[in-house]
Amino acid sequence: MSPLLRRKEKKSPGERLVTLVGKPGCHLCDDAEAVVERVCAETGARWEKKDITQDEELYRLHWEQIPVVLVDGEQHTFWRVDPERLRQALQG
Repeated sequence: MSPLLRRKEKKSPGERLVTLVGKPGCHLCDDAEAVVERVCAETGARWEKKDITQDEELYRLHWEQIPVVLVDGEQHTFWRVDPERLRQALQG
């Protein structure tokens, strides 16, 4: 199957990866982490946290927007995470 067709296939939440990009000492990052952790626990999605101060590429891309939430490597939101919007993104 071609890569273009694969991208359009619907993934189950358990196949999705949420990445929270933030930095230590950021209160918005702490708030975002609580939402991401809760929604991923509810939906079965996997999640990871990346420190922008440890990755030059992430810093270059997102330094003005942290926290940034990526879903399967694509930017979903930044600054504040809406739990319902994240849930919907993980469902389809």
